[in-house]
Amino acid sequence: MKVLVLGGGGREHALVWKLKQSPRVDEVFCAPGNAGIAQEATCLPCDLTRLDSIIEAVLKVGPDLVVVGPEVPLTLGTVDELRRRGISVFGPTQAAAQLESSKSFSKAFMTRHRIPTARYAQVHAVSEIKDALAHFSAPIVVKADGLAAGKGVVIAATKEEAVATATAMLQGSLGEAGYNILFEEFLQGEEISFLVISDGERVAPLVPAQDHKRIGDGDTGPNTGGMGAYSTAGLIDDNMREWLLRHVARPVIAGMAAEGTPYTGILYCGLMMTARGPQVLEFNCRFGDPEAQPILMRLESDLLEAFEASIEGRISDGIFRWSPEPSVCVVMASHGYPGKYESGKCISGLERANALDGVKVFHAGTSLVSGEMATAGGRVLGVTARGADLEAAVARAYEAVQCISFDGMQYRTDIAHRRLKR
Repeated sequence: MKVLVLGGGGREHALVWKLKQSPRVDEVFCAPGNAGIAQEATCLPCDLTRLDSIIEAVLKVGPDLVVVGPEVPLTLGTVDELRRRGISVFGPTQAAAQLESSKSFSKAFMTRHRIPTARYAQVHAVSEIKDALAHFSAPIVVKADGLAAGKGVVIAATKEEAVATATAMLQGSLGEAGYNILFEEFLQGEEISFLVISDGERVAPLVPAQDHKRIGDGDTGPNTGGMGAYSTAGLIDDNMREWLLRHVARPVIAGMAAEGTPYTGILYCGLMMTARGPQVLEFNCRFGDPEAQPILMRLESDLLEAFEASIEGRISDGIFRWSPEPSVCVVMASHGYPGKYESGKCISGLERANALDGVKVFHAGTSLVSGEMATAGGRVLGVTARGADLEAAVARAYEAVQCISFDGMQYRTDIAHRRLKR
């Protein structure tokens, strides 16, 4: 069987790595991929912001299955077009992907279907900011309505900061993503990433994970696409898992079906565990990055079979089998990220890191420069490890991190710190 993964980040490397383990997969392709993925799959050029380029890559490979990794191809209608051509594809349609591509659609949907979420107000123009802010107290969450590569959320400490942030977004600081914005009440608690796979009617949960969005230790500095994540059985218990299925995941799938936009694929529920119960912060319509890395590190069953069950309408609770061992991903990023950064820095120590027991280094932003592995993105590597317990997994991941070096590298030293303190 021939599988094509669309994307070129750490999430896609993890998908390629796990799909290759299926006994039914003969060849794995990735478009566009990166230098690390190219060591495990055949990569081909592709512009993921253009539907015609995506279709051209798919037709060139002729795959038995296409797996859409990132959000942009989903919003372009990749799944719709491939289905129209009779090509098997894993992921939601363009209409269903509005749960991620439009924060205003998502919030209105949650309101209609009584899914717990923060109070919000939508703003279309600078002139509307003052009246909207009158209903909130600081701190205030300011969100771009559209896709902003994980950087469209700002927690404003004061109303003055909220005004400045909202004004900048509405005036184009994030491009089209910020032409409409939302204000939300600030929720206090711990964030949890709860993912399920759906076939349009039923859902099956994956193991939960916890992301670390801020650039600095102690959750300081600006938000990023994610500086690390971990997955362990202790994040939620069985009662909470069932509550989330009953009050969040299943109502989303039922609501989408009732509104004529059946949802198939991965549904990522970003949650804040507050004193008044879990509240949905956001939905993503694909695996998170870097959450995919530790989650897939724990997966012991065949990922291909789960994808096929989603496509063919036969998801069941027993579709996944998981290792009890916790896993940890530490993201190594370029100097300056999430702002301006330089690329082309030579990376050393990858072989030593990958040789450690229980370690897999996933490439997020790498390329070959004169035959040498080099940096080619803000987030460069996702160093991922499993261990007998969370402390052992963290130690192993950071042991691997210490093997790797490139000019200007930065990473957090406290991934999983909340859980370890307990």
